[in-house]
Amino acid sequence: MDYKALQHFLHLADSLHFSRASAACHVSPSTLSRTIKQLEDEAGVTLFIRDNRSVTLTAEGIRFQQFAREALLQWETLRSSLQNDQQELHGELSMYCSVTASYSFLYDILSQFRQDYPRIEIKLHTGDPAAAIHRVQSGTEDIAIGARPDQLPNDIAFKSITQSPLVFIAPAAQPDLITRLSGVAKATHWKNVPMILSESGLARKCSDQWFKRLGVKPLIYAQVGGNEAIVSMVSLGFGVGLVPQIVLDNSPLSSQVTVLHATPTLPEFEVGIFALEKKLRHPLINAFWSQLDNSGND
Repeated sequence: MDYKALQHFLHLADSLHFSRASAACHVSPSTLSRTIKQLEDEAGVTLFIRDNRSVTLTAEGIRFQQFAREALLQWETLRSSLQNDQQELHGELSMYCSVTASYSFLYDILSQFRQDYPRIEIKLHTGDPAAAIHRVQSGTEDIAIGARPDQLPNDIAFKSITQSPLVFIAPAAQPDLITRLSGVAKATHWKNVPMILSESGLARKCSDQWFKRLGVKPLIYAQVGGNEAIVSMVSLGFGVGLVPQIVLDNSPLSSQVTVLHATPTLPEFEVGIFALEKKLRHPLINAFWSQLDNSGND
């Protein structure tokens, strides 16, 4: 079986969108469609139900998705092992993180790794950190950086990098708002404040719990994917936002916003690196994970 065809299948199974999947695979939608049809002919079953508006996996498609992931993992593990018997490790590692993480952590994480393994290519994608675990679980990425959830999935390995508190921020040009919202939080002060919050993830969960304890339904002005955009919108005066302190510390717009010293404070969260437990035996991922242990990131 063509392993590239399995990769194309997994891209479509993850995105459920022919145009996005074909772009990720660097093929045309018609080529991707022919590849999927060939896989269905070989398997003798229908893997996707598709019409003009949607694409969904069949029950057989879900089973085939698991097979495809396992087959590609076994192939990559075997190929890297065979190559390692004869020469230094080489290949490609796919990483996912936020823009802030890319310039906050990657230099320290990758500088020694690149020296030790110069032939391993790092393929970096950036986006909303709330998607970190899903992208690793789906097989889209080998490694991802994000916040550790309260309950870590059983199939996910995690290595801590740092901790960061969550902070409310307001436009620096609105001193009256800053004064009103600082100190002990009062429902009457917060109920009509336009809020700019994450669409999902740990920060959104924490903000929902904070407002629930306050007895207020937040007035949501915008829901944003990615913390950097929250800082930008707050700096423009659109409302009050909630971001990790580490994002604010690294933002070029930090002088345009002010941290609200409101109580009760929100909990700190742990930032670290995710990988699939079963992928840790892959030589490239194992080399990366071992290097994290040696660098003292505990």
